Amino acid sequence: MEREAQVSEFEDKVVHINRCAKVVKGGRRFSFSALVVVGNKNGKIGVGLGKAKEVSEAIRKGTEAAQRNLVEVHVQDGTIAHDIEVKFGATRILLMPAAPGTGVIAGAAARAVLELAGVRNILTKIHGSSNPSTVVYACIEGLKAQKNKQACAILRGNA
Repeated sequence: MEREAQVSEFEDKVVHINRCAKVVKGGRRFSFSALVVVGNKNGKIGVGLGKAKEVSEAIRKGTEAAQRNLVEVHVQDGTIAHDIEVKFGATRILLMPAAPGTGVIAGAAARAVLELAGVRNILTKIHGSSNPSTVVYACIEGLKAQKNKQACAILRGNA
């Protein structure tokens, strides 16, 4: 019962589905991997990769993996606190706060993460690899690296 309530709280989005073929004597055997992002649009976000012989099973596994890997991110007034540039693998992503009414200016992979995290106004730019999996992980790292005013005050000793 408690599990059902947790599932309904989160929304999931399939970012990318990859098909892999193995050539065997009788023809080709296909397997699929699905990159899924889940979030509650209020600062909780998770990403998971599911692999299976069928697409629907891969999506289900990816959703379960994403719900196990939830992280808390700081979102203030529908945007982020400050500019941040993150490098993850060959992907470099730049996240910049935007004025109210701007919307989410981002590619498909970054947009899925940001919308499910609850960010409504942001500008992003991806340099380097635009592979959906590395973009998603880089975006989450950037959101986790955000500092709020209280954290900065504690670091400076002004708390």
